[in-house]
Amino acid sequence: MLSTVPNFKPLKPLRQWLDHIEINNPKLAKFLCQLIPSQCPFERDITFFGHLLFHIPPMCKLNPLYNELIGLRFRALCYLADICGEDVTSYC
Repeated sequence: MLSTVPNFKPLKPLRQWLDHIEINNPKLAKFLCQLIPSQCPFERDITFFGHLLFHIPPMCKLNPLYNELIGLRFRALCYLADICGEDVTSYC
């Protein structure tokens, strides 16, 4: 008979903490929008004399907290746009 291993999730408290951060300060929202990139900074097209040699895929999805960080950035953008009435195109 197989024994069941308890579901071990060491990052669960950190994920919950990130998901429950409330954005209620424009300075915090701007800081988060500047800190968390809108696109993966590692994704690249390597070209040589105008010809594509190879493509480096986005590696951000390897980050176990990727979805929580993107959600936090989205909440910060929504706060700036909806509550503060700011133009958020500079953060996109």
